[in-house]
This record gives sequence, C-alpha cells and structure tokens, in this order.
Amino acid sequence: MNWHVELWIWLLSALALAVMHTITYLIARRLGRYNVVDAVWGLGFVLVAAIAAAVGDGSLPRRLVLLALVAVWGLRLSLHIQRRSAGHGEDPRYAQLLDRRGRSPLAVFTWIFLIQGASQWVISLPVQVSAAAGDTRGLGLIAAVAGVVVWLTGFLFESIGDRQLAHFKADPANRGTIMNGGLWAWTRHPNYFGDFCVWWGLWLIAASAWPGVWTVFAPLIMSYLLIQGTGARLLEHAMRNRPGYADYRERTAYFFPRPPR
Repeated sequence: MNWHVELWIWLLSALALAVMHTITYLIARRLGRYNVVDAVWGLGFVLVAAIAAAVGDGSLPRRLVLLALVAVWGLRLSLHIQRRSAGHGEDPRYAQLLDRRGRSPLAVFTWIFLIQGASQWVISLPVQVSAAAGDTRGLGLIAAVAGVVVWLTGFLFESIGDRQLAHFKADPANRGTIMNGGLWAWTRHPNYFGDFCVWWGLWLIAASAWPGVWTVFAPLIMSYLLIQGTGARLLEHAMRNRPGYADYRERTAYFFPRPPR
C-alpha cells in the first residue's frame, strides 16, 4: 500500500467534489431549485473513480474494473434523475430541510451541497483506497469476482426497477394507483435495493486486496441511508396515506426481495 499516493487520491477527490458542488450550487441558484444536486450524485462518484484510476499505482485491472462499474452505474443514475426531475419544481425534501435550517446561501450550501459532497467522499473510500492497494490474488480474486456478480445484480435491480416505474407513470390509466408489478411486486424499493447491492459489490472488489477490507464502514453507511435514512424509510413516510398503499405494504417485502404474498 502506497500511502503517499493514497493521500493524493484523498486530497484530489475532496477538491474535485468541492469544485463540482460549488458549480452545481451556482447553477441551482440560477434555476431557483436545489434538487439539481441529485443529478450529480452519481457523477460525483464517477469523478472520484476517475481520479483514483488515474492517480493510483495499485493493480491496474482492478482500477479499471472499478472505474468501469462506477461509471456505468453513476452515468445511468444521473441521466435517469435528470430526466425524472425535468419540468418539475423543488423536491419537497429540500423545501422542508431549508424550512428547518434556513435559506441563507451558507445554510443552503452547507446542508444540501457540502453534506452531499462529504457523503460522496466517505462512501467512495473503497474505490479510493483500492486504487493504491496491491495485486489481487488467491481468495481476493474470488472476492473480486463475487463483487462483480453482486454489483451486476444491483445494477439490474436498480435500472429495471426505474424503467418499470417510469413506464407505469407514463400511462395515464395508472394515475392515482400504486405500482405493484414487475420487481415492485418483490420489494417496495427495488431501486434502493439495487443501490445497496452496487455498493456492497464495489466494496468486495476493493476488499480483494489489503487494506480495502477496512473500508467496510462505507457500504454500511450507504446501507443505513438507503434503508433507514434518506431512502426507503423517508419514501414510505411520504407514501403512507396514498390509496392502496397499506394493502401493497401487506403483500410486498419492505427492502430485501421475496416472492409476493
């Protein structure tokens, strides 16, 4: 492990995320809505993975694999969010947050953009640390292959789930009803479950060489955010009074997929 190189990766990643979110903040101020920050969530991870791959001196195949997987996931997610939010106003989550924290430029930048950038830096630590780690051998190679399989499972769940929901919402006949078909019949949050698998898969690849294994706190943090934090739990709270949602909850798993009842 080359800690000198690793420190450079940490520094450059933090600087790049700070610049990206500053530019995003200025664009958001001009547009008059701050949910544009969601569209750069995936892009921030791609940026960090690119820096790690370029600056790192660890295993080149592992650096390229992680860059490719993060890029495919991040670019798809950012494009999906940009399309989904186009033509809509502010996200109620941010409106409620700013009502509590204040709407001064410093409060907005701190509670929306700075916190998201810091979260991206911490969650991406497996990718950053792996870039300066040694070669993957023996059991590490098995872990890396398992990581790719877990990542692929998550990517398919997330992308197919998003597409199924988009098609459902595009049909006027479904207005006011609950999406309960396809992957949405197996879990109430296939997109969040997919995200969960993506980051555990990336961690398995990073953990294939020391000291990547110690970054396990990163997917744990992401898991908490997806299951109990700003992901599934918050959406459940927003949907609780929708007609038919109580029945949907009874039939369908909360997070981890299982056959519908």
